[in-house]
Amino acid sequence: MVVLCGILVVTVMCCWLPISRAVPNIILIVADDLGWNDVGWNNANIKTPKMDDLASEGVTLANSYMQPVCSPSRSAILTGYYPFRIGMQEGPLSGLQPSGLPASLNLLSTKLKELGYNTEMVGKWHLGYCDWKYTPTYRGFDNFFGFYLGGQDYYTHESDEGGFDFRSNKDVDVETNTTYNTQLFTERAVKIIAEHDQVNPLFLYLTYNAAHTPLQVPDEYLDLYSGAGGTVNRRKFAAMVSAMDAGIGDIKDALTTYGMDDDTLIFFTSDNGGGLKGTVGGNNYPLRGGKGTLWEGGTKVPAFVWGEALETKGYKSEAMIHAVDWFPTIISAAGGTTDSGIDGVDQWATISKNEASKRTEFVYNIDETDSNNAAIRVGDYKLILGDPGNDKWQVDPLDSSAVEITGDSVDDVMLFNINDDPSETEDLSETEPRRIPRMRATLQNYKTALADPISRSRDTSGDPDNFGGVVTPGWCTADESFTPADYTSS
Repeated sequence: MVVLCGILVVTVMCCWLPISRAVPNIILIVADDLGWNDVGWNNANIKTPKMDDLASEGVTLANSYMQPVCSPSRSAILTGYYPFRIGMQEGPLSGLQPSGLPASLNLLSTKLKELGYNTEMVGKWHLGYCDWKYTPTYRGFDNFFGFYLGGQDYYTHESDEGGFDFRSNKDVDVETNTTYNTQLFTERAVKIIAEHDQVNPLFLYLTYNAAHTPLQVPDEYLDLYSGAGGTVNRRKFAAMVSAMDAGIGDIKDALTTYGMDDDTLIFFTSDNGGGLKGTVGGNNYPLRGGKGTLWEGGTKVPAFVWGEALETKGYKSEAMIHAVDWFPTIISAAGGTTDSGIDGVDQWATISKNEASKRTEFVYNIDETDSNNAAIRVGDYKLILGDPGNDKWQVDPLDSSAVEITGDSVDDVMLFNINDDPSETEDLSETEPRRIPRMRATLQNYKTALADPISRSRDTSGDPDNFGGVVTPGWCTADESFTPADYTSS
């Protein structure tokens, strides 16, 4: 019996020994509507000890940018293209929208699969579903566990636009009903890690819904903020972030348990800035503006990278990094190369070796049909054309009573030095006007590759009532012919 027990122990333990491989496992975690001031390393009022540890042990990205809203950010991450080049510039996709991220584009998942990765997606998709060809298992993912649309009840999984929205691969998964989705996503991620065949590297794209509305959270996390000030909504939002943090801690523990922690990279980012409406609960202080705006508060997000593959770690990187860079950076970390023509640049050496950023400029967005605005960063300077959106600063109400300060005025042309003035308090358009023509010309060059936005019409053929109350693909035809235009110098 003693010998048998010994054999059993050896057998179990050998399954947990790490397998040496030339390339790492990669976990890409995307939080939803998490603002600059919504994490512990930027705000001591927010309880995120697990992420704080990962950020401090790895590389904290202090100048990491996303798009102003979710679908465009996710498209940029997964393709390496600016959304305005692929028709994704206008905003989040809706439930009855007969379009999606062009099916002709190869995604990060497809590229990693070509490099030998097992590819898993858990969480929120929000890149189109009306044709199956828009959905994750047709876009390079071996498996999908999550939902298609932009938001849902965290317990019933009813979409905020109507209809039950939860799938295991292509199958409707009603067994998930009543279970908090942050918990569901964490448990599935842990299961994937536990069952992963370590002969092949793992790519896990984990897209939490937290802390997107509705503001729902188990009491055990809300109790963490029982003595905090501010509004109930702000405390609920913070508690939702803490619930996600606990889940990320469980994932890190699973990596250790199954011998994968020395061979895994974790990339973490929010998809855009925090929303500032009273019913939303996010906070970006001291940055100006929030989700849906071109201000820093809508686009500059908390992010970090963690893992033994980092040659230099335990530092804060001030390097300029944009959403489109995640595609080539992750491919580079995985030992691959990307095709020319995308907008992203490989920042793996920038992050892993603390080298200078490979980027000196980026486009916040170009939208000539919906918001009718644009913004560009060149060096330290940011040029905004048109109305960038809600321009208030909001002090964290957890720390004091809610304080909102609105800018004196918003002009059609504004210029800021983001290095000297990250809170965008001083418009330099009148004191440094000589910079504006050059920056306009640079922005105009980007506009030469501006694509028509994907269809924003509503097609009632996709009404969940037509499919037994379930959000269901199969009522449109995917665009498989789209090709991004090249830039032409003016």
